[in-house]
Amino acid sequence: MENVVVFDFDGVLADTLDEMLHIAGLVCETMGYPCKPSPADLNALNRMEFAELGKQLGIPEQRVQEFVERTFRLFGARPVPPRIFPGMQEVVLGLAGYNRIGILTGNSFQVVDRFLETNELSAAIAVVLSADAPGNRLAKLQRIVSQLAGPAGNAYLVGDAVSDVQVARESSITSIAVTWGHQSEAKLRSVNPDYLVHTPQELLSILSAKN
Repeated sequence: MENVVVFDFDGVLADTLDEMLHIAGLVCETMGYPCKPSPADLNALNRMEFAELGKQLGIPEQRVQEFVERTFRLFGARPVPPRIFPGMQEVVLGLAGYNRIGILTGNSFQVVDRFLETNELSAAIAVVLSADAPGNRLAKLQRIVSQLAGPAGNAYLVGDAVSDVQVARESSITSIAVTWGHQSEAKLRSVNPDYLVHTPQELLSILSAKN
């Protein structure tokens, strides 16, 4: 039985916290709204999106899209992809043989594609829907599941934010929240994910047991 496993990217596969805060601070400064973004700013978000981060940092509504575009450009201009969380390459490769794997991300396809190539994971991922793809997060998740779902398998969304848990629930699929990402364990517990995991090894054990 093949299941569908959909991974969020930032904070689940890729360790982008420090870089995200650094780039957000640079963009705010160049736009004339200097600030010092902190992990608390990401933890405060109810939707883990660059637009919401911009608002959290004091960017006026009418300039939020500019903030998003500038942030994407700086992320894409990095000479090397973000670091993979230790153990997550083994998780993806361990699941790839008997699951259909997708990535749903608010980052750009360029960043994700380079990351997958660098970590030799491209062949393991069946589909990537990024910020470049049309539709909101719910529509994209449903599109991935519809595209990959087999006749008898189940679907799982692995995320690090309350918005991941909520969109999984809206799609009637199982949510798995990880505690090594951008939002705190307490914040994640507040929305009652189906599973809460603390290590990649725990994540692999849970998903392996479902096949």
